[in-house]
Amino acid sequence: MYGLIRAVLLACGSLFALNASGLDYPTKPIRFIVPNAPGGGTDITARAIGQKLTEAWRQTVIVDNRAGATGNIGMELAAKSPPDGYTIVIVSATYSASPATRRNMPYDLIRDFSPITQLTSQPYVLVIHPSIPAKSVKELIAVAKSRPEGLTYGSSGNGGLSHLSGLLLASLTGTNLTHVPYKGGGPALVDLLAGQINILFATPLESAPHIKAGRIRGLAVSTAKRSLAMPELPTVAEAGVPGFEVSSWYGVVAPTGTPRDIIAKLNQEIVRILRLPEIIDRFSKDGVEPVGTSPDQFAAHIRSEIAKWKRVVSAAGIQPE
Repeated sequence: MYGLIRAVLLACGSLFALNASGLDYPTKPIRFIVPNAPGGGTDITARAIGQKLTEAWRQTVIVDNRAGATGNIGMELAAKSPPDGYTIVIVSATYSASPATRRNMPYDLIRDFSPITQLTSQPYVLVIHPSIPAKSVKELIAVAKSRPEGLTYGSSGNGGLSHLSGLLLASLTGTNLTHVPYKGGGPALVDLLAGQINILFATPLESAPHIKAGRIRGLAVSTAKRSLAMPELPTVAEAGVPGFEVSSWYGVVAPTGTPRDIIAKLNQEIVRILRLPEIIDRFSKDGVEPVGTSPDQFAAHIRSEIAKWKRVVSAAGIQPE
């Protein structure tokens, strides 16, 4: 009898724990950390998802921009936050490349975070300031080679995917491209619009409105296939740079130790949001494909991406900084 009573009490305790951590969640505002400055692709995406979470759960989702050190400031803050489901952080493909390019990282993407879901998949768009007399990738390469000082390209930060994209382009074309790092894609785009830099590998979300308005010129997309939203733009490879291919993505993670039932609830709701017609339409118009995977699928994707970029960086002879 004692054993039966103890089993019932344990079961009730487990049910109570599940209810407290999962079924009642969220009972207070959620902080959604963006490790980049406002205005970039991660910020735009986080705000779109955060707004829908707020509407669904009637708890405010506060987007908290913590830019700096190629995302390290925001990522370290998130890694050290209580694993209670009330801090989540948006990550990009850049963070899977960082272990290959940087030493002494203050966080480990696999060890310190629990994956929730992959949000999107998208190309980078190779964009230039209209003052550069080039309307194709081949013409851009010719302009860069004709100038002793070469051209400048911006990125969201040292060691990031947009930085590596510029390095790869320079390496494959033998051009002199000077890297100018920023604290996110938004500030880099602002300087491109002002003509302070010449080139940028920008996300479709942040660049498409400016391309359509004629403020910057889109030359190509970075992926192996053309973008359905920008079919007029060739891939960099087909535009004259064989072997060039870079794919970007966004996802959401939480600090390691976050209860699995809360991870599951966040996954279920965010995947539902990614299936909403208005979200699909909003993202697709800008060349972004909503994805929505399970936590385990996203974990496998992160591990695969980290291994890939270590191979690419090693093959290019780039030494971690």
